[in-house]
This record gives sequence, structure tokens and C-alpha cells, in this order.
Amino acid sequence: MTDTLRPVETAAASPDVPAPPESRTLKRSIGVVGGTLLTLSCVTPASTLFVVVPDLFGSLGTATALTIAIGSLLCVAVAFCYSELGTLVPSAGGEYAMVSTMAGRLAGWLVFVLSLLVVMIVPPVIAMGTADYLEPVLHLDPSPAGAGVMLLATLAGLLDLRANAWITGVFLVLEVIAAAVVAVLGFAHAERGPGSLVSMEVGGAGGGTDPVTAMLVVSGLAIALFITQGFSTAVYLSEELENPRRNVARTVLATLAISTVIILVPVVAITFGASDLAELTGGDIGAMVAAWSDSAVGTFVSLCVALAIVNAGIVMVIQNSRVLFASARDKAWPAPVNGLFARLGRFGSPWVATLAVGVPGAVLCYVDLDTLYGVTGVSVTGMYLLVAVAALLSRRGARRHAHAWRMPLWPAVPLLLIAVLAYILTQQEPSHLLLTGGIAAVATLYWALYLRPRRDTRWLVTVPQDVHEPAGP
Repeated sequence: MTDTLRPVETAAASPDVPAPPESRTLKRSIGVVGGTLLTLSCVTPASTLFVVVPDLFGSLGTATALTIAIGSLLCVAVAFCYSELGTLVPSAGGEYAMVSTMAGRLAGWLVFVLSLLVVMIVPPVIAMGTADYLEPVLHLDPSPAGAGVMLLATLAGLLDLRANAWITGVFLVLEVIAAAVVAVLGFAHAERGPGSLVSMEVGGAGGGTDPVTAMLVVSGLAIALFITQGFSTAVYLSEELENPRRNVARTVLATLAISTVIILVPVVAITFGASDLAELTGGDIGAMVAAWSDSAVGTFVSLCVALAIVNAGIVMVIQNSRVLFASARDKAWPAPVNGLFARLGRFGSPWVATLAVGVPGAVLCYVDLDTLYGVTGVSVTGMYLLVAVAALLSRRGARRHAHAWRMPLWPAVPLLLIAVLAYILTQQEPSHLLLTGGIAAVATLYWALYLRPRRDTRWLVTVPQDVHEPAGP
């Protein structure tokens, strides 16, 4: 059964009486520029370039840039779904608010559980990479270093959102500079031409060359699809964006376009500049930069990447705390828990929810990394799949004429996404599928035994209504 959104009530009449969780709203304080800076920082393109892309070089060689380009085109379809749903349902709940509205409360609850897994796991996974890029100046163990980054990000997340937009903006400039340095050096030391981008070769055993088949490229899309996936952060910030029915789509699409350029251009440059196929397949970008320049430049690039990881941690904690805040406002938990997660601090941020995301994230830095990667991959794929289903249902009844940004080529876009993402799920490790599926099963029991019997008082998805928003088309 699809639910009707309930508008958030105005603040409590007496300042001495706190507003109930469901009546509390976040302050609209950022525009497209601030939202794009925050969202780009969550994509953290430099970290993706230096951490994720080398794995693709190892399996796809010269076809890496082509695979990322195809993945980026598919991400355009994902961005279309997020943009339309985000303007129809501008809530800090992000995916779960959108899916609850379009596909029903149980589907929305499952999306919330999957998103909760992602928001708890991804920040520590990225934070643990800090140690690798501080290696030129400081030797650190990945787990304690990651925990320290998580605690620092938690402290920053307690500040005002506008202040965080400027903090993360400064860090973002540094990581874009690092990516630009790699691109300039790669093009300046080019060993091969544009034809190499479609030569479909990868280094083989004993220094030989192996072909990259079309099926290998399709398999590589499982990673390429998520290289720019952080653009969804704009939807989580929609409750704090000015004029969300216009600016959510602008922020989502602008972020995807910018992050794709920041990542894809250096990948092309690296493909051109690698001395031979074996070096390209090895994927040691730091070593290539040092060979193209000197150790000082390599150290500078590494430090910029380390800052980018800290930057991403800050933005992810901000985003993820909004998910918990929104779930409390929508009464997903017993009353005492709802009251805690919905508390706002002096800077207007949900401070208890921020601590609830950041502190456990520091603990997760000591968990096996392969397990964290696997569960995250399954969760993100499943979440995107349900969002695509919601987008397919977004124009039923009165919503067909609602005031919102509309994607082109509907319903072909969400149908294509459903098919692609279902295939990606079939390619995941069985153990990771079972673990994530077990968590989803427990969540379904919680829904059946606690939330569903209390449907009038629990899991009431709300969308704040801004008095400045137009009432219709």
C-alpha cells in the first residue's frame, strides 16, 4: 500500500514545550553551489581515482576508461531517477522517503535498512585508506588512523551545515588539484594515442598481453557504476536546499557531470602516459606520478588524497546523520530512541544522530575490510534497484501532474536500470548476499511485529513543506 505524505506541523506553540520529533525540520541554508560542494566531497573523486580505479586497471587495462565512461552513462539514468523522486519527495530521509511514498511502507523500510548499512560501513572503509596516503610523511596503522578520521569527521559534523560547505569546499579544491596534476603529467608523458582507449588489452602473465573481452567490460561495470555514486547525497540534503524542487535536480546532475570529468580525464591521461602495458595493469598511480616528476610531487598528491578522504568522511557523517534524524522524526523506533535521534544542537545539526553514526564508524575500522566491501556492494545495488522501481511508479494518479522535475525517456530509463542492477546483484559473492539478506530478513520481522501493528503511530514518512515553495505547477 502506498502512503500519502504527511506535512510537518509548525513548531510547538510554547518555547518551553519541545516539538515532537515528527514536527522538527532542518533549516534551508544552502543553494546549488553549497550543495554541489558538499555532494562532490561525498563522491570524493580523488579518492576514487587513487583507490578504486587501480583495481579496474588490473583487470581491464586499456579498457578502463571505456568501462568508466559506460558506467557514467548508466549513472545518468540513476541520477534521473534521484532527481525526479528527490523533487517529488524533498526529505532528509533520502531513498527511504522516496520509496515509501511511491512503492509502499515495507519497501521504504527495506531501503532504509539497506541505506543504514551503507551509511554505517562506507565512511570507515574510506577512512582506513588515509594511512596509505600519509605514508610518505607518517607511518600509521590503517585501523587506528581510520578511527581517528571518523572521530574528526564526527566533530566537524556537529557544526552548522553552511560552515561545513566551506570547509569541504577548501578540501575539494585540493583534491581537484591532485587529479589535475595527474592528468597534466600523464598527457605530457604520453606513450600511446587515443586508439589505445579501445585497444582492449591488459597485461598478462610473464609480461604478455591478454585481450579484454566484452564480458569482462560488463563485469567491470559492477565497480564502474559506483565510482560516481555519491551524487545521491544531494537528495539527503534536499530538506536543507533552498527551493528543492528546482535545486535538487541541478545539484544531482551537476555533481555527476563534474565528478565524471574529474575522474575520467586523469584515467585517460594515465592510459596514455603509462610506460608500458605492465605498468598500466599494475595500477600504481603514485609510482607513475613519481616517475613523471619527482618524489616531492608524489608526496603532494598523496597528501591531497589523504585530505580528500578526511573531507569525504565529514560529508558522509553529515549525510548519514540526516538519515537517522529523519527516521526518528518519522517514528521508526520506540519513543525514547526517536526523541534522542531527533534532537537538534545549537548549530542546527542533529547532534545525537551525528554521534550515533560517527562513533560506531570508528569501531567498524577494526572489522574485516573484505566483509565491509561485500555487504556495502550488495546494499548499494539493492537500494538503487528499489529506487528505480519507485521511479517507475512515480507518475501514477495525482503525481502525474505534481510540480516536480521530470526525467526524459520515462519509463525506459528506470526499466533499463532495473535490468542492469538485477544482473549486478547476481554477480556478487554468495556469502555477502546471504549476510545482507539475513539482515534484511531481521528488518522485515521488525516491520511485521512492531511497525506494521502500529501503522498509525510508527513509520509515518513525512515531507516538510516550505511556505516559499509553489503549491502547484
